[in-house]
Amino acid sequence: MTDNLHSLEAWAGALLARLQPAQRRAINHKVAIDLRRSQAQRIAAQQGPDGASYAARKPRKEWHGKAGRIKRKKAAMFNKIRTATYLKIRAAPGEITIGFFGRVARIARVHQDGLPDQVSKTGPRYKYPARPLLGFSESDRAFIRESLLRHMESI
Repeated sequence: MTDNLHSLEAWAGALLARLQPAQRRAINHKVAIDLRRSQAQRIAAQQGPDGASYAARKPRKEWHGKAGRIKRKKAAMFNKIRTATYLKIRAAPGEITIGFFGRVARIARVHQDGLPDQVSKTGPRYKYPARPLLGFSESDRAFIRESLLRHMESI
């Protein structure tokens, strides 16, 4: 996987080296927005970078309200975390960073790596199953190439 990323970096680096730093940053920003959109769509589909579905949520007893009604239907995980408010991009002339920053980064890391964490402030600790939020697949690498070429043509 890292070999593919290095080859993509070498290929894109040769194309971007011909541009001014401001143009590189603008193209990197556009590609980052496209990549963030594809990552958010994959998170909404509840799939990891390898195409595997996320582990199911553990059922909770508190969801039952009066007379056995369920307060909350089966909601998709990570609805808020995949928005642009939390899934941020940072584009510089030489790099693109897409990820979670600040307080939400801890929650994302717990789910990405399957780490133990407290369920609530005073609640028990629970080892969450690994649900990889961010990552590259072959389709993502092809998507980056296509997006880069599309934005290079517009210059």
